[in-house]
Amino acid sequence: MPSLKVRAICLAVATMLAAGSAMAEDAVTYQLDWLPGGDKAPIYVCIHQGLCAEAGLTVTLAPGRGSSEAITRIATGNSDIGSAGIGALMAARATENVPVTAVMSVFNKGPHAFYTTADQGISVITDIAGKNVATSPFTSSNVYLPLVLADNGMSEADIVLTKTDPGTLGPLLMTGRANAIIAWLTDISRYALQADDAGKELVILPWSDAGLELYSASLIAGDRFLAERPAVARRFVAAFKASMEFAQANPDLAAEAVAAGVPEFSPEDVKGSWLDASKLAFNDVTDRYGLGTFDAERLAATWTRVAAAQGLDPDALDPETVVDRSFLPAD
Repeated sequence: MPSLKVRAICLAVATMLAAGSAMAEDAVTYQLDWLPGGDKAPIYVCIHQGLCAEAGLTVTLAPGRGSSEAITRIATGNSDIGSAGIGALMAARATENVPVTAVMSVFNKGPHAFYTTADQGISVITDIAGKNVATSPFTSSNVYLPLVLADNGMSEADIVLTKTDPGTLGPLLMTGRANAIIAWLTDISRYALQADDAGKELVILPWSDAGLELYSASLIAGDRFLAERPAVARRFVAAFKASMEFAQANPDLAAEAVAAGVPEFSPEDVKGSWLDASKLAFNDVTDRYGLGTFDAERLAATWTRVAAAQGLDPDALDPETVVDRSFLPAD
């Protein structure tokens, strides 16, 4: 059953709906930043648990293939609102001034990590020196790798880095052909299962524990959508926030919502992924600042990291211009 807090949030969203019939059944196109999965559970909860409908919204999902594509589709008006890495948005605003704004933090910690197994003898980041490390050629983690290595007194010259198909990362690690891999914290359950099958103990070294503190996935919206349909935007953000709370309190129902929207998945396929991803949204940062918020100092530190990782002028952007906190409902 939903917690009292989540039910209160849902009631608040429904109360907003009662303000007038003009609010009923507004169409919103939500842009995914990648393939469907457990880490996307909140939007599926919003749709399949009825929180979007209670807010007077009919939501259509648009498929995505990365943050850059999501930002482009929202900037051009093909989608209204969606998810993308705020680092990618900051870079796009600094270089192209795209008309897209972040209205809510989804993951207040970065998902990047080294995965290894206990038999490799890697227990802290500095143990990665001299090791064979495998990564996907497409992951945004590669952009931040030089920073996390430098934070720990190393450079890319201190490791042997191999770029390979994402599907081979697990087998490479479990067979010992790679001493470590670079993967996201949203995939802990999947790699833990592979480790169990191989009789290995999985060891995870989050980069956020090694100095790489930053915001990552965020709810972003087109500036035109925010200007022309602000009431719709506010109701959507409120419903999305309530959906995150619901998914956190009810992981089984969250997994069922994803499976309802993506029939090729079973709830068991996605529950672990949501439980992994939820730790990036509900954690000590959330306890300190609140769900969905952007703390000014942490936001500025995120831009400093993004600028350094992508070779951008730190003075090219005021990070405060990338966010609009007014659409996020107060607790």
